[in-house]
Parts: sequence; structure tokens; C-alpha cells
Amino acid sequence: MRDTFVKTLVDMAKEDKNIELITGDLGFGVLKPFWEQVPNQFTNAGIAEQNMTTVAAGMALEGKTVFTYSIGNFPTLRCLEQIRNDCAYHKANVKIVCVGGGFVYGSLGMSHQATEDLAILRALPDVVVMAPGDLVEAEEATKAIAKYQGTCYLRLGRGGEKRIHNCIEDFQIGKAIKVHEGAEVAIFSTGGIFEEVQEAYEVLVKQGYQPAVYTFPTVKPIDKELIENVAREFQLIVTCEEHNIVGGFGSAVAEVMAEMIDKKAVLLRIGINDEYSIRVGNQKYLRERYNVDGSSIVKKIKERVF
Repeated sequence: MRDTFVKTLVDMAKEDKNIELITGDLGFGVLKPFWEQVPNQFTNAGIAEQNMTTVAAGMALEGKTVFTYSIGNFPTLRCLEQIRNDCAYHKANVKIVCVGGGFVYGSLGMSHQATEDLAILRALPDVVVMAPGDLVEAEEATKAIAKYQGTCYLRLGRGGEKRIHNCIEDFQIGKAIKVHEGAEVAIFSTGGIFEEVQEAYEVLVKQGYQPAVYTFPTVKPIDKELIENVAREFQLIVTCEEHNIVGGFGSAVAEVMAEMIDKKAVLLRIGINDEYSIRVGNQKYLRERYNVDGSSIVKKIKERVF
């Protein structure tokens, strides 16, 4: 995803001199194409994410579209006050980019594990929150937030994510995308966890079940209309996220369903069960340990319904 993001941003920056990229002293191997091809639109703010965000806000208020870039929690939680006061409050055209959502940097410990970011950023008024599930969604989301007037958060994986879509027609902020038709059970997914959802889907299909699958590249604004339609038609909605079960994607879906008076579906939220990881290991290992891998998704769905 990150390479796709950078390539897309380079192409846009060549066409629009108002697009700026600021890094918090990270990602130089990945960002090299940007600073080589559009060096006058690139800034290294150093390991000073709070300053990076305030600088971005100032540039945005002078007419720039500014992307800030760092890993894990560094461009979000470390500088939350600056995002809130300097960017969101002023509706500044700042696009906060986190590479490594969830357990991507699991081997570096909990300080590098972004597992509360969706909840915290979506709580800020007027902030768009996006978590693409594959390369195509990452490209489209990057283009969409560049055009959006206001503060946005883009949560990326790291690399190697499997492709979900060949292309997406009419990609829109706030709209979910159907991946598989199905009945009775609908699985909603956001972000890089989709590869585990797809694995679960394939296992369930082999066992004779046919869940519908939707990917949500936008967590806020959530696709309320689609959630309501699915909740009226299906027996069970399952949300999957590589994030704390509290306050994130599943909670956003729950908020919509809680206000419905004519729903049929019940909700099963799959995520990290309100705890910090005390283990160190790669992303796949930690997904398994905290029960957000494909096998765990299958087990939880079957316990609930079948």
C-alpha cells in the first residue's frame, strides 16, 4: 500500500504544485521517488511530529494541500493536540498518513502498534478517516482525500497486501464496496485485515456457507445507507478490524444499527479485545495470538450462527 500511495502522490504532485509532503524523518527508501521528482514539495521535519503537524497546518492555511507521513502512532497519537487544535478545528487541508496500521510493526512492540487510531481520529469533528484494504483502494483513497477540502486521516498497511479489486468505478469517500454476494451473514471489513477476511470467506464457502463480503475503505463518514439495508436483509453482520474492539470500525457500525427500529441483523464485532499486546512478533503471529486471523474469524462466525 505505501508504494502505491507514494506513486499516486508523486503523479498528483507533478500536476499540482500546491501538494506538499512532510515526513517525520522516516520512510526515505519509500519516499525517494517523491523527493527525487518533486524536491521542492518535500520537507523533512525531523523526529518532531508535533512540529510537523503544526507546520502542515500553517502551510495548509496558506493554500497548500499537505500530506504528513510517519509510521504507527507517530503521526497520530503523538501529535493529537496539534491535529485537533491546528488542523481539524480550522478545517485545514492536512492529510495525515500512517503507514503500519494495526500489528504491521508488531516486532517493535506496543509503542509501534497502531490499535486505537481509528477510534481516536474518528472522534474529531469533521475529520475523514480512511483505511483502504488493498492497493486499488489505497490509490483511490489518496486521490479522494487530496480533493477533499479539510482534514483527513489515511491508515495504510505496509506492503504485500493482496489485490481485492481490478478497478473501482466511482470511488467515493463514505461508500462501502461489495466484494462477494451472499445470504444470511454479511462480513464488513476495513483496512489490511481484509486478507484474513478473504481467507475466512474461502473456508466458509468450502464448508457450504455463502457470506456476503463488503470492504469499507471509509470508516468516517460511515456508509449508513448500506449498513441499514444489510441490517434489514441479513441475520448477522460481522465487523472485522485490526484495531481495538472499542471505538473503532465495529463501533461505528454499531452506532448505526443501534438507532434502527426495523433491523433484522444482530452484530458480531471482531477485533482486539480491549487490551494491549504484551507479545512481540510479526503481524501474522500477532493476528493469530489476538484472534483476528482467518481461522479465528471462521470460528467466531460459526459459533454465533451455524
